[in-house]
Amino acid sequence: MTCRTSALNWIDVLYNSVRETPGGVQAAAAYLTQRRGKSMHPETLRAKLRGLEGESVSIEIAELLTEWMQEQTVSKERALDWLQAFAGRFDLAVEVVPPAPEGGWADEVGAVQTKLLEINSFMGRLAGTAVQAMADRRIDSDEAQLMIREARSIITMAYRLIRNIARAAAKGRASR
Repeated sequence: MTCRTSALNWIDVLYNSVRETPGGVQAAAAYLTQRRGKSMHPETLRAKLRGLEGESVSIEIAELLTEWMQEQTVSKERALDWLQAFAGRFDLAVEVVPPAPEGGWADEVGAVQTKLLEINSFMGRLAGTAVQAMADRRIDSDEAQLMIREARSIITMAYRLIRNIARAAAKGRASR
């Protein structure tokens, strides 16, 4: 039987991220054993990640699992997804913003223009995804996950845009 998980529940998101990381739950349990010095059987970890009755994930375990996923080149993007879902539970927003190039862009105004175009592209994808999802007047977990991913792309790009605008303004002041 397949276990249904939600893209909005932080423990489900953490579980899915761990499962999708190379080596999955077994490799994660081995990492925890190595880092904590206490043996954790993969099925014990799986029960904690599934939130089975009497089982829970401590913040320490979630933090160590996040470090482990970030070390895996394939899972860096997914490693913090659970934290975004957790923050959302408390009406907070957390977004991963990639670092700017050292010293910014040579042409900050050009970078602003490019980001505005990219935001419009993301908006189009979000609108297309949403129209398909809402055709039946319902949004299921998979559809929500797609829509959230597109919306987060817009938010991340907006933060990057803000950074470019501030640098462009600072360069403009410096050249006067």
